[in-house]
Amino acid sequence: MKNYERSYPCLSLCGLNCSLCPMHLNQYCPGCGGGEGNQPCSFFRCAREHGSLEFCYMCGNYPCEKYEKVMEFDSFITHQNMVTDGLKARQTGIEAYREEQEEKAGILKELLDNYNDGRRKNFYCIAVNLLDLPDSKEAMRHIRTEIKPEFTMKGKASAAAAYFQEAADKKGLVLKLRKKPKEKK
Repeated sequence: MKNYERSYPCLSLCGLNCSLCPMHLNQYCPGCGGGEGNQPCSFFRCAREHGSLEFCYMCGNYPCEKYEKVMEFDSFITHQNMVTDGLKARQTGIEAYREEQEEKAGILKELLDNYNDGRRKNFYCIAVNLLDLPDSKEAMRHIRTEIKPEFTMKGKASAAAAYFQEAADKKGLVLKLRKKPKEKK
């Protein structure tokens, strides 16, 4: 939608964390309201109809039926926390939520800069997105203290991923995108 600007485009209108998305990190998508992006989505049309709300959680009908189908499967980023994150932003306020997401984005950047063997980007994006900030910080504490500089990049990446996987296992989280099954012809 032309001329649709948002004060915080790294949290999408519907609740996706754009700063933790590989499409955003690769600069293929600026995030909702951050430029062209994927603005013809049904959430944008609905927001326009409801007075151009900046976030769906600002609507009295949140969460609505639009979330039922879209949360079943993931796209480039996990959709599992869309409603939870929207409710958290509403409860804590967008500034506190923004600060938390910026801290998560910093963790993701550190992982990608120092512990990525070229095969972990999506895994790290999902892990940092799904895990609560304290769990991600604890995994990073282990990574920073237990992974030695002399490890190969492959060894660093494997060890770092193992710490995040361990944290996810404790929470019962699956760190994989949920793909929509292909339709049979």
